[in-house]
Parts: sequence; structure tokens; C-alpha cells
Amino acid sequence: MLRGLILFILFTQVTAGIWGRLCDGNPTNRVRGTDGYGSGFYGAPRGRRTHLGVDVICSDGSKVLAPFTGRMVRQAKPYGNNNAIDNGAMLEGSGYCVKMFYIKPKNNLRSFRKGDVIGTLLNIQDVYPGMISHVHIQMCDTSVDPTPYL
Repeated sequence: MLRGLILFILFTQVTAGIWGRLCDGNPTNRVRGTDGYGSGFYGAPRGRRTHLGVDVICSDGSKVLAPFTGRMVRQAKPYGNNNAIDNGAMLEGSGYCVKMFYIKPKNNLRSFRKGDVIGTLLNIQDVYPGMISHVHIQMCDTSVDPTPYL
């Protein structure tokens, strides 16, 4: 009995941190490799700065899914210049706080469950022709790599 309880606790702690898929069409949350604009991995060089998130491959116009159960805190603007992909959302829940960029959040998005559609990927090609289209996800604490949760 005690052994079974210990195994159950260990199993739930290990699986509790795994997020669901982020894009309808990328069931494995595959990360963007290297293209003419750089690499999509956390910590990749970006000129004088460092990439603070992870770019999960997603086709332009695809449904973007909630990685965990939670709520939308606010809209997030990655560039602040109102270009074609300057939109996103800050999400909290299940012990996480993340920002997801290059998405148009659903208008009525307040709370959501893991796997719910939370928005649509904007057209990356309008701003970065030839870049592999993706949803960018980063922790609110940018010193934390989100990759292990994918």
C-alpha cells in the first residue's frame, strides 16, 4: 500500500509539469531549427542579445492551443510597433506564467483548459519572409528555459 502511494506521488510529480501541444498540426511541439534568422532554441544568439524563449513550429493561420489550464492575464506585445505579428498573450495557471507571441488571442479568452484553442498564429512571413513559422513561448521569468515543459 505504502509503496503504491509513493509510486503514485512520484508519477504525478513527474507528469504534472508536461504541457500539452501548442499548435494544431505539431503534436510533438517540435522546436524551430536554424534558418536565415537564427535558431529557435532557448539561449540561441540573436546578435547582441539572447533568445529568451522557444519557437515551436506552427503553420501561419493554425490554431494555437493552451499548454496548461489557466487564465489569460493580459495581451502581450513583443515588439510594440503594431507590425503584422505584434500580438500575443500572457497566461498563468497550473503553477506557470508564460508569454506566447505571434498569436491573435481569442476575443473572449479569460480562462481555459489545457488543449483549448486560445488563438490563431499570425502570418510570420509578412514580417520575416523565409523564417520557419512558429509560436514563441517564454516563461515570465526569462531566466527559466521552457524547453523541459514541452
